[in-house]
Amino acid sequence: MFNGIFHIRKPENEPVLGYAPGSKERAELKAVLADMLASPVEVPCMIGGRDIRTGDLVEMRPPHDLSRTLGAYHRAGPREADLAIGAANEAKVAWSQMQWSSRATVLLKAAELLAGKYRQILNAATMLCMSKTCHQAEIDSACELIDFWRFNPYFMTEVYDDQPLSTRDFLNYMEHRPLEGFVFAITPFNFTSIAGNLPTAPALMGNAVVWKPASSAVLPAYYMMQVLREAGMPDGVINMVPGPGPVIGPPVLNHLDLGGVHFTGSTYVFSTIWLAIGSDIRKYQSYPRIVGETGGKDFIFAHASSDIDALVAAAVRGAFEYQGQKCSAPSRMYVPDTIWPQVRDRMLDEIATIKVGDVLDFSNFVNAVIDKASFDKIAEYIEFAKTDPNMEILCGGTYDDSEGYFIQPTVVLSRDPRSKLMCEEIFGPVLTIFVYPEKEYEKTLEVCNTTSPYALTGGIFAQDRFAIVKAVKTLRGAAGNFYINDKPTGAVVGQQPFGGSRASGTNDKAGSWINLERWVSPRAIKETFLPPTDYRYPFLAEE
Repeated sequence: MFNGIFHIRKPENEPVLGYAPGSKERAELKAVLADMLASPVEVPCMIGGRDIRTGDLVEMRPPHDLSRTLGAYHRAGPREADLAIGAANEAKVAWSQMQWSSRATVLLKAAELLAGKYRQILNAATMLCMSKTCHQAEIDSACELIDFWRFNPYFMTEVYDDQPLSTRDFLNYMEHRPLEGFVFAITPFNFTSIAGNLPTAPALMGNAVVWKPASSAVLPAYYMMQVLREAGMPDGVINMVPGPGPVIGPPVLNHLDLGGVHFTGSTYVFSTIWLAIGSDIRKYQSYPRIVGETGGKDFIFAHASSDIDALVAAAVRGAFEYQGQKCSAPSRMYVPDTIWPQVRDRMLDEIATIKVGDVLDFSNFVNAVIDKASFDKIAEYIEFAKTDPNMEILCGGTYDDSEGYFIQPTVVLSRDPRSKLMCEEIFGPVLTIFVYPEKEYEKTLEVCNTTSPYALTGGIFAQDRFAIVKAVKTLRGAAGNFYINDKPTGAVVGQQPFGGSRASGTNDKAGSWINLERWVSPRAIKETFLPPTDYRYPFLAEE
């Protein structure tokens, strides 16, 4: 066995490419997009190193162009779920005993493969399958996932370096073992980077994983598995079973060997998973670790001293990039009445310049929402706003699914700070604004803090330092990621560890060592050099 002391270089965040006209990366990406559209693929289940075809094919179509096909995937069922559990349990024995440096090199190599030959493949798959602009794909399926795969091995060394104190008489040390059983990773449609991190973070720590990607994001998951295979990930360590949650979930969650769940998705689904595990907790061989990041009703709060241009730019980017389909996207905003006319005029002018359409046209800032169910849900909120006397649609408010699931960027003015659109998660390009009296700044901060059950992201815009300090204090529990004079989206691995509390999840901070701690079960070991040879203590001696 290699007996050197292995060090992992402290990583740096992957630079974001610009994709400006005439750039090399723009030409490369457009070529891959054309090739991917011309060559539909058939995605199998990927279990124990084998490609398994169930014959139950589900078509994959771009949300922005329903006339095209990207191919189809083989839908998994209970049989494939059981096969994946068996493969994970079998692979874990050797994988968990492998030297940690060898596990680390798999992800480090995967990061380099993604930064190079696979970059535009995964970007193109993300753009076409999930309807993202080239910039949104670049910061997600390239940069953030590369960062996860570079930083997590480095964070792993911080976990393993956490060792207890020793004395001259005995040596104490800590072994950070993987969990007992397998880990179930359930990933969302909206971020390829999250889909890549949720199964690989537990795997890095020695666990084996059953991975259910979102049904609307199978194509990038397929290419991600190819990257991991080429990087040397052993068969069975990560097993991909695309299929409906209600079909895949029960046999996995009910299995006695379930060791943990790594989840990103809706609050309702996460609470249902927790209920399923907790309702019969005594059947498991250990208490399963449950880690989840769910929804948000994220906010931007403006003080009268705000820089108007910066405030508007943050609101437009935060609310409408990727059609508002980010857990961190601000969907409610509080603006004082004294600056509202300027904010309103500037914002409406900016939104009027936004183009909506196909991802293949790089001049489009907004593309389509993910599917018919999301389209219908968002449209219902817009229609509700049209009929509520306390609401006024300032721009947008239209939608069309004749060619793709397009919803125009919509801004709603609410006269009630606790209206339906100020309280409920919409997950679409809809920003609701409440205008408050400037003199009621502190009171309105309290309203913001108590309006939503979520606590994921939020931000304060102000130049007045007293106002900033007051907001940071009052909104302490309202957001797990809080921003000062910046939009509440775009957390960077290693810089802003991400996660929220309250109804937004367990706040286990992806992008830091905190998350990796959840995938180990520490064992403390004490070794005594010269143990006692007599049971008697000095106090037992006679006077």
